[in-house]
Amino acid sequence: MQFLVIGKDGKDEKAMERRMAVREAHLKLGDEMEASGERWYGCVMLNNDGKMIGSMAVLDFPSEKELKKYLKLEPYVVGKVWKTIEVYKCNVKRPWKFNRPQSFFKEREKLSK
Repeated sequence: MQFLVIGKDGKDEKAMERRMAVREAHLKLGDEMEASGERWYGCVMLNNDGKMIGSMAVLDFPSEKELKKYLKLEPYVVGKVWKTIEVYKCNVKRPWKFNRPQSFFKEREKLSK
């Protein structure tokens, strides 16, 4: 079962400090979940100034129960980075289309400059 998770950071003066304190743990868990197939895609959300303000992930778990287990361990939840969390069941059409070699994305990055 696929889920879209949108976590929006707090807006208080300590929000970025909390994010940076647990960011490495969040990225490590994301890499582990990607290797296991539980995380298909994720990104940081930015405001107009390029400041990190939240996160988005497409996840795949056997059930909502497994998703809830993940959320209890997610460093941005435990570290009180995400003030709000939205979860939607979703169905990604042809998810394998995201499995492209790194060179593909490097070429696209060159084109956008």
